[in-house]
Amino acid sequence: MDEIKKIVEENLNETKEFLKDLIRIESISGIGEEKIQNFIYEKFKKFGDCKLIKIDENIKNDPEYTFSDKDCDYSIRKNLVLEIGENKGKTLILNTHSDTVPASNWEKAFIPEEKDGYIYGRGACDAKGQIATIYLVLLTLKKMNIEIKGKLIVEIVIEEEIGGNGTLSLIRQGYNGDFVIVLEPTELKITPSNRGAVWFKLELFGKSVHMGKIWEGVNAIEKFCYLYTKLKDFERRLIEDSKNVPLFEKFKQPVQLNFGVIKGGNWPSMVCGKVEVEGGIGFLPNKTLNEIKREFEDVIKNCGDEWIVSNYKLSFPKLHNDSYSIPVDHILVKTMENACKEAGIMPIVEGFIASCDARLFNKVGKMPVIVFGPGGLDDAHSECEKIKIEDIKKGSEVILRTILKLQEA
Repeated sequence: MDEIKKIVEENLNETKEFLKDLIRIESISGIGEEKIQNFIYEKFKKFGDCKLIKIDENIKNDPEYTFSDKDCDYSIRKNLVLEIGENKGKTLILNTHSDTVPASNWEKAFIPEEKDGYIYGRGACDAKGQIATIYLVLLTLKKMNIEIKGKLIVEIVIEEEIGGNGTLSLIRQGYNGDFVIVLEPTELKITPSNRGAVWFKLELFGKSVHMGKIWEGVNAIEKFCYLYTKLKDFERRLIEDSKNVPLFEKFKQPVQLNFGVIKGGNWPSMVCGKVEVEGGIGFLPNKTLNEIKREFEDVIKNCGDEWIVSNYKLSFPKLHNDSYSIPVDHILVKTMENACKEAGIMPIVEGFIASCDARLFNKVGKMPVIVFGPGGLDDAHSECEKIKIEDIKKGSEVILRTILKLQEA
């Protein structure tokens, strides 16, 4: 056993307890991150220059900002940034998030349980297990007394689950790196390419009358039923256009058009005067976010129904995550592949079928970025969320070896 493996193993028990403490802190996205950020700060400040960075309320005016159903107050919720080393070489950013989705149907979500080599609890893999992986990296670096020749920046951000506002704020505040690793549950696969996702809100306006004079009305429900078939045709074209996009070939349906919420009418004997439809579109790096928005609206404009064309409103008020990709032969990808081999893990390079903050580093910050981490998407957001302890150990070792190799890049 080499020194890295030995010291990672020695620090694993402390890391497990740290993860359990994180799970005990309820940190729902957009409202509850203050306590957990303060807790992480107290744990991380021993490793280097650690700060809690305020988010300016003006971030809400940024075109990349993502709004949610909540009115997000930034007066007490802050991002955490830890800096180690000096600007005498390359800078690597390790980024993940402390916020989680709610756990309304999981009674013991915030009571961590260790069983059969796993730790269970809300955020266990998405993404408190990722924070624990970074913690194990930092413990090992400190124990080995490794001097960082360039700079290592660790970012623990808020509001990833809403759409990335914490990361967006740090990019706008000037935190830049030569390389970025965003920790999310990828099953320890190296993912240099991410699917995009955008949520839409479509409003169709009809003419409401009593059903006794139905011929004088225009039923918005019926208009949507007509438009639905046109939009499903668009989905089929999108699927066809996206066949064999590199790194996504294995997935059954990596692109999709989903209708998630439909609201319409308020009385059985009245012709429905308005329908609201909310849904999402998943797309691959062969399409940009702006292309998807334009093509989606073109379907409505060219649907062949003059009433619909003159009586609709389309908006994208919430999630708007672009897709992105970096070359598979990029030095960051190749370095991590070699780090996996040294750690005894077969390197697998494929696309990430979810969207996350990585696209902000690439699209907004113009930085090369990959997504990597222990745990799997099957567990993320689930009512039995868990992470394998052994994979936290393996993931931290891969990242450690990547850090050391990139110092020589």
